[in-house]
Amino acid sequence: MRVLVVEDEAKLASLLRQGLRREGMGVDVVSSGEEAVTRATATEYDLILLDVMLPGHDGFEVCRRLRAYEVWSPTLMLTALDDVHDRIRGLDSGADDYLAKPFSFDELLARMRALMRRGAPPRPTLLTVGELRLDPAARRVWRRDEELPLTRREFAMLELFMRRPGEVLTRFELLEHVWDQSYENRSNVIEVYVGYLREKLDREAIETVRGVGYRLRT
Repeated sequence: MRVLVVEDEAKLASLLRQGLRREGMGVDVVSSGEEAVTRATATEYDLILLDVMLPGHDGFEVCRRLRAYEVWSPTLMLTALDDVHDRIRGLDSGADDYLAKPFSFDELLARMRALMRRGAPPRPTLLTVGELRLDPAARRVWRRDEELPLTRREFAMLELFMRRPGEVLTRFELLEHVWDQSYENRSNVIEVYVGYLREKLDREAIETVRGVGYRLRT
């Protein structure tokens, strides 16, 4: 297991390096956001420990840049900022977990093991399909450079389509993920909202697969 530690506090960086190496891990340490981006885009790491308060790019910006460069290494943010807003910013920027300083080294190892079990599948913070871009955190959608005004239900349905582009989604799957049990499967609400999306996106954007469901064209 090879780990990148991004920490500008020399004493903590040294302690992390020693402790992780005792656990049998390969550890590289950098002290700035720019170094982190350069190193992580050039080397494949199994996990990244990322401080937030860094010189140059802060941890939020580092995480955003790595995800934009399609670096999907599981990332655990380490920071003295334990405000709820900061935790939300970290997770929405692409981090996988958040641990406030000071922390137990045993808890750090447990969280690292949990992240490693998940692996490193693509987890983009922005969903992009063709000319469409969707930001789940900000709840905004663009087609080319035009922002589209969507209702809450329209947004939820489009997000589901964009997470599974090219796949046929049945009426039941759409009902299950976008509505709740108060809607019966006999309702035509799916057809109605697919119609709304077609009006706002493109008449050809969502394809009807007869007898099965609907598919977002890629």
